[in-house]
Amino acid sequence: MLQIEGAILDIAVTGASGLIGTTVSTALADEGHRVVRLARGAGAAATDTLRWDPLAGTIDAAGLEGVDAVIHLAGEGIAERRWSDDQKRRILESRTMGTSLLADALAHLRNPPAVMLSASAVGWYGDRGDTVLTESSAPGTGFLSDVCSAWENATRPAEEAGVRVTHLRTGMVLSRDGGALAKMLPLFRLGLGGPFGNGRQIWSWISIHDHVAAMLYLLGHDLRGGVNLTAPHPVSSSEFAHVLGRVVHRPAFLRVPKIGPGLLLGRELATNLLYASSDVRPERLVEDGFLFDHPDLATALRAICAAK
Repeated sequence: MLQIEGAILDIAVTGASGLIGTTVSTALADEGHRVVRLARGAGAAATDTLRWDPLAGTIDAAGLEGVDAVIHLAGEGIAERRWSDDQKRRILESRTMGTSLLADALAHLRNPPAVMLSASAVGWYGDRGDTVLTESSAPGTGFLSDVCSAWENATRPAEEAGVRVTHLRTGMVLSRDGGALAKMLPLFRLGLGGPFGNGRQIWSWISIHDHVAAMLYLLGHDLRGGVNLTAPHPVSSSEFAHVLGRVVHRPAFLRVPKIGPGLLLGRELATNLLYASSDVRPERLVEDGFLFDHPDLATALRAICAAK
């Protein structure tokens, strides 16, 4: 087990320029750890940065020698653009090829890191209505479930080399700086927010603060395999709209029919992103003793909206 309390560690991070990657890199640096970023192109020339190119199959494996842990977050954004066949292939390959390349490089190091935290998503469980889902639940069906399963399986070389691999099955990450909430807030502050569709679909969410805190916790606690990074209290789309409206002191009754997001994002992406339902609970984190600062939505949204 990796011991991090009081120790200064070298931690490699992929996807370090994204919302979660930026936040966790800052948190690690604030605790005194050395963050080594893996980047493509010009960004790889910076100090404490290694070059890699997942699609080309190249990585500075020698530069990873001696790192204590790896946090792997890189991958094509799910909602970057409409889901054409080519875009779905990019979503899949950006995860499986990058993860396989990194896991294989770690497996061949003389001294591989103790732990690899590898991104995944609650999409692993699929659209399951109001069924309560924990890490012991079976995988779902559909494109996102297939992607997450392949993504997690791609870490196998690192696991077989003795690296403790933890799959971060992340829900909707709430932040003012990016993601779904950042897009919703301007509309809700104008009083133009409301539930999506019939509002009954369950959204499993987590604040960016708790997500990063859970990642730091997992670096030093021996939890292997899938771990749900979601708050203990998922909510329906209707409840989400109601609570957000209350926090920003605006009405939130304007329902968003499927046709609007469908025209903007494409029907398949909109359905999977906004209208699918997954009641995912963080059973393993809770049982292991992790404490959420934002266990309920109102607490999370008040903290996020009040942050400077």
